[in-house]
Amino acid sequence: ALLCFLTAIIFPPTMSQDYYETLELNWKATDADIKKAYRRLSLKFHPRRNRENDTLEKFTQLGEAYDVLSDPRKKATYEKFGEEGLKGGIPAEFGSGGAWSSKYVYHGDPDKTFREFFGGDNPFADFYSNDAPLQFGGLQPDLVKTRDAPIERDLNLCLDDLFHGCTKKIKISRRVMNDDGHTSSIKDKILSINVKPGWKEGTRIVFSKEGDQGPNSIPADIVFIVRQKTHPQFVRRGNDLVFKAKISLEMALTGFSVDIQTLDGRLLSIPINDIVHPAYKKVLSGEGMPLSQDPSQRGNLIVIFDVQFPDKLSAESKLLIREALAI
Repeated sequence: ALLCFLTAIIFPPTMSQDYYETLELNWKATDADIKKAYRRLSLKFHPRRNRENDTLEKFTQLGEAYDVLSDPRKKATYEKFGEEGLKGGIPAEFGSGGAWSSKYVYHGDPDKTFREFFGGDNPFADFYSNDAPLQFGGLQPDLVKTRDAPIERDLNLCLDDLFHGCTKKIKISRRVMNDDGHTSSIKDKILSINVKPGWKEGTRIVFSKEGDQGPNSIPADIVFIVRQKTHPQFVRRGNDLVFKAKISLEMALTGFSVDIQTLDGRLLSIPINDIVHPAYKKVLSGEGMPLSQDPSQRGNLIVIFDVQFPDKLSAESKLLIREALAI
């Protein structure tokens, strides 16, 4: 038996399938050549693109050829002992150099090989009606996969986050398909949102196809919508910030200074020497929110005033006010 095996090593048997010839390569092809050839030919002969009668058989041959030649151990056994040695198995001592010593059997699912090769760049991802292996004897009809409606969630942010910008990490749980293409499981994933300075209420952040996976549907987009929390000091109007200062009637008539702590930590002391009437406001240019298109530019800070009138006045106080206001 050993003599027969050694003879087979010296004189390799005729191979029923030449993997290099299947991929239209010679035996000097590099790993890069093998990948390039499989990419080109698998797209050319994929049954969902090519409707000729022998397409599925050719597609299966390509899958097996790539499965062998892309694996260093299988490739080493095939090149040294041929297909017969690869599929029939070789003695363990001949596999010490890294060769594949056990009997090789292709799993028979060229679609699986195709998906594993292309991964997230699968050019047919949106056209699979299911992940079941392609069957000989006729193609399954293509079905149009349905697209689930977007999943919308509020992203509640404080004004400081929208002023400075920040990064928010959000954990989602979604259903993903298992490798068998038929069952699914729930897995967690962290989505990262880079909040840019100046984003406004209603800004939408879209994570494409991050929803639940299913065999007959395209995963939904997950959309986060910015919602601004109420701030204790400022009201936002577009790119402007509005600050309301409560002042007394005396201050409104005689002048005063208002102190404002800005969102970037500065203290503004604003002198008011005018008489503050109901329509009066103070506009500070460039002290508002950053512009999302150009954060170096900012809106305005608008100071409005809430004049607190006294509940009552004595007759003497009224007389003094009349005299003071007499023109």
